[in-house]
Amino acid sequence: MAKHHGRAVLGTLVALVVALSAAVYVTVATTGGTRRIRMGSHPRHDSSAAGTWVGAWAAAPVGGEPGTEANGMAGHSVRNVVHASAGGKSARITLSNLYGRSPLTITHASLALPAGDGTASAGAATMRRLTFAGSTTVIIPAGAQAVSDAVRLTIPHDSGVLVTTYSPTPSGPVTYHPRAQQVSYIAVGDHTEDTTGAPYTRQTPYWRYVTGLDVLGEEADGTVVAFGDSITDGITSTVNENHRWPDFFADRLRGALEDGRHLPRYSVVNEGISGNRLLTDGRGRPARNQSGLGRFGRDVLSRAGVEVVVIDLGINDILRGPEPAAPDGITAGLRALVRRAHARGLKAIGATLTPFRGHHGFTPAREAVRQRVNAQIRAGHVYDAVVDFDRALRDPHDPRRLRPAYDSGDHLHPNDPGYRTMAAAFDLRVLKDGGQVEPLPGAPGILAA
Repeated sequence: MAKHHGRAVLGTLVALVVALSAAVYVTVATTGGTRRIRMGSHPRHDSSAAGTWVGAWAAAPVGGEPGTEANGMAGHSVRNVVHASAGGKSARITLSNLYGRSPLTITHASLALPAGDGTASAGAATMRRLTFAGSTTVIIPAGAQAVSDAVRLTIPHDSGVLVTTYSPTPSGPVTYHPRAQQVSYIAVGDHTEDTTGAPYTRQTPYWRYVTGLDVLGEEADGTVVAFGDSITDGITSTVNENHRWPDFFADRLRGALEDGRHLPRYSVVNEGISGNRLLTDGRGRPARNQSGLGRFGRDVLSRAGVEVVVIDLGINDILRGPEPAAPDGITAGLRALVRRAHARGLKAIGATLTPFRGHHGFTPAREAVRQRVNAQIRAGHVYDAVVDFDRALRDPHDPRRLRPAYDSGDHLHPNDPGYRTMAAAFDLRVLKDGGQVEPLPGAPGILAA
C-alpha cells in the first residue's frame, strides 16, 4: 500500500507541476483612464534607466483577513511599515487583491521614509504620491494584483519604508500577511500623504495589500528569494527588529561586499509563510496558505531580478496531518521546484530540515522522515548547493533537538540568536553563478515540468 501511495503522490506532483508551468499571473494596468488586465510579470532588468530593478522587500499573500469579509478596509488608510534590504534611486510597489471577492478600489497610495523608528510619521521631503499608469486610482479585480509606476525616491538599504493605501469602498476580504513581526498603522479617513502620523491611532501586526517593494539602482544586480515556512517567516523573531534569518543574511552579504569580498551584489526578499507545506494547499478557493508547489511561480519566479532561490520547506509536511508525508514525496516535490527554477535560469540552494524534538508534534516516525529527507539533500540529490541549517542549530548532545541557546521555547522555531546562526551557516560563495544554472544532469527523481 505504501508503494501505491508513493506513486499516487508522485503522479499528483507531476500533474500539478505541469499545470503550474502553464499558469500565468494577472497584473492590473491603467491606460488613459481606462483599465485593462495584462498577463505577465516584472521585467528582470530595465534598460531604460541606470541600474537594475531588484526586490528590496516582499511578503507572500497568505489569505483573506478574518473580519473583513464585508467591508474590507473601506474608509481607512493602511500604513504598512516594511524594511528594504537594498537601496535604490527609484521605487515601485505591488498591491494584491488575491483573496478579494470583489474589485478593490485604491484611490490614493503613497510611499515615504519614516521620520524615525516605531512611528507612523514620515519625512516630509520623502513623501511621494503613487500612480498606476498615470492614474492615482486603480481598480484591482478579485484575484489580481497591481504594480505602481516608479517614483523617484532615494531609499537607503537597511531602511524602513512606509507604504500607505486608501480604499473608500467595501471590497473585502483583505489580502494580508498575518505574521509580519512588524507593527504597522491604520487611520480613519484618507490620510495617505499625512506626514505627522497623528491620525494613525491604531496599530496592527499585519501587512495588508502590499506584497512587494522593488528598487531601481546600482547597489544590487539581482535578488535572492528566501522561500519557506514559519522558520523563514521568522515568527519567533523580535517584533520591529528585522531579526528573521533572511534579514541577517542580507546584512551578512552586504557586510562581506563592503569588506571587499568578490561576491554577487544581491538583495534578499522573504517569501516565508507560517504553516506552509510543500505539497498540500490550505482550504478555500483560492487556497489560503497555498502549497509551495502552487505558489512558486507567484512568490519566486515573478519577483524582480531574481537570480537565486533558497528553499527551506518540508517540515510542515512532516508535522501536519495525521501521518507525515513520505520522504520520497517530499524530495520529489523539492526537485520539482528546482526543475522550475532551472527552467528560468535560477540557482536553487536548499536547506536541511531543522530538529524539533520536544515539540508537541514530535514522534520517532516523523523524525525518521526528517532524517531521510536530510540525507537526500546532503547527498546532493536535490539542490545545486546546500546550507545545513540542521547542523547549525541542533543540540550536540541530542541532535534531534534544537540547541537550547537557539530555541525560542517551542522546540521548533529558533530565537533571534538562532536566526543569526542560520544566516552565518551560508558559504556565501554558493551565490555565485546565479541565473546561469542548467538542470542537474542525471539527478534522480527530478520531475519534468
